Amino acid sequence: MSPKWVPQMADSADVFNAISRQSGVTYSALTPNMKGFDAAVAANADEVAIFGAASESFSQKNINCSIAESLERFAPIMTAAKEKGLRVRGYVSCVLGCPYEGDIAPEKVAEVTEKLLAMGCYEVSLGDTIGVGTPAKTRVMLEAVLKITSIDKLAVHFHDTYGQALANILVALEMGVSVVDSAVAGLGGCPYAKGASGNVATEEVVYMLNGMGIKTGVDLDKLVDCGAAITESLGKDNNSKVAKAILAKR
Repeated sequence: MSPKWVPQMADSADVFNAISRQSGVTYSALTPNMKGFDAAVAANADEVAIFGAASESFSQKNINCSIAESLERFAPIMTAAKEKGLRVRGYVSCVLGCPYEGDIAPEKVAEVTEKLLAMGCYEVSLGDTIGVGTPAKTRVMLEAVLKITSIDKLAVHFHDTYGQALANILVALEMGVSVVDSAVAGLGGCPYAKGASGNVATEEVVYMLNGMGIKTGVDLDKLVDCGAAITESLGKDNNSKVAKAILAKR
């Protein structure tokens, strides 16, 4: 990512070079253009990700081009990734609302998703970038996307701005989605969506899945420790209610 537009990601290569990698973990890098792809390859990323939007306005604000132009930019990345044997994951932003356009037509989400899959993405993550979605809207959006692909090709990515993320995830789970993006301690956000909070806290998702009898292989106590350490180091609030509750009992 360009440090001019997203300064928080200016040291991504340093992070890749400094971490101790664990087996069974996929280390992925966001690559909006070939410069980013080359940097990801140099950092030995396991896979790369490309991201479009279901909103023209958001696409212009986020990556300075139209949806169609963004997809054209990804073509050489897909070719290069195939040559190097790297998998490519796709993302669609603003699937349930845009800070500039308001409501987004589910059919537009399906259209962009279909194009990303046709380009060769093994999976597409559907993102409620500003966290305005509700369970009913989530269901309608997923029903539209499922007209063009199967459920195993989809993941969901909900921000928790209005406290709806877990409810939306539950709908997605009930419809068969088995891949959920999340962020430890609810960190993150979007610099182009004023007021948008971070992605749903991983602690919340794991706690809910545990309560549903769904095995994740994630140790919740260690996850809470991780979130506490990261937020303390960053000097930021821990946005996970689950983490706060568990830490308060210790």
